[in-house]
Amino acid sequence: MAELTEENVRKVLAKLEPYLRADGGGVELTEITSKGIVKVRLTGACAHCPLSVMTLRAGIERALMSEIPRIRRVEQV
Repeated sequence: MAELTEENVRKVLAKLEPYLRADGGGVELTEITSKGIVKVRLTGACAHCPLSVMTLRAGIERALMSEIPRIRRVEQV
């Protein structure tokens, strides 16, 4: 299990990037709060997709929390 650092969050997001890119989208890390909340910005097609909440919760949040247990939540900004 990885520590909650910007570097580790970026590594996990990089693993997800090819899947998002395949659908014309992407994800950017914007902030990690002291309370363990990771804030991301969905880009490209993902930014306005009606299924972006599913992508965020079932994909991005699940992958991040699996690798970095100290993450409490992932929010879209």
